[in-house]
Amino acid sequence: MIYVIIIIIYRNIRIQNGKSNAVNKCLCVLWLLVSSGCFADSLSATLAGIESEWASIHYGLPKAKQQTAYPELLNKIQQLAAQHPNDAGVIYWQALVKASYANHQNPVAALQAINEVRDLLTKAIAINPRVMNGAAYIVLGTLYDKVPSWPIAFGDDEIAKTLLETALTINPNGLVSNYFYGEFLLAHDDEAAAERYFKLALAAPMRVEQRYADQQMRYKVQRALTKMGATSHTLSQLNYVDQ
Repeated sequence: MIYVIIIIIYRNIRIQNGKSNAVNKCLCVLWLLVSSGCFADSLSATLAGIESEWASIHYGLPKAKQQTAYPELLNKIQQLAAQHPNDAGVIYWQALVKASYANHQNPVAALQAINEVRDLLTKAIAINPRVMNGAAYIVLGTLYDKVPSWPIAFGDDEIAKTLLETALTINPNGLVSNYFYGEFLLAHDDEAAAERYFKLALAAPMRVEQRYADQQMRYKVQRALTKMGATSHTLSQLNYVDQ
């Protein structure tokens, strides 16, 4: 398609005497612009594939198999990071897979990994605060909420709350942003508010390209509401939106 566009433009340009160099420069600029767009599309497709693979491991494999699957996926992402060291999306997925694998490591290795995850997410946010539609803030906020506080680690409830609320400002109607903020509220004894955000999560549209991952997240939200005592009638009123 790129070549067709350039050939059509070239054929429709009347090159006058002394202007061929200028035209050639214009064509070179056009080539660079179109090519960079295609590279961006290719990287986005690669990251979408990584997300699908992560979801298959995270939701579909038993823990024993996850322990070997996560390092393989992390190695794939690290190779991608070597080619795109300053791409926020690549850095985000490197952080998330590293965090997922930390659950299968010994405490010392896990603590080191979690510190690396924090630094990667901070870097991704600095490059693009809206990376993955606010997901970097969600993962970072969850880390601050779950890990121990100083002197063991960097846990901090106030920072966690701020980060999770920032994710909501970026994606106020998102499945993941509402679920994790609801989970934070539930862990801090605000059950009524947590239920409200869980219901907002269930009302979020499902992504066509990541239907499996979103469906699994919906199951988590349903389980959280059921555990809180939400009735089946209430849950049935929360229609899924398949978009």
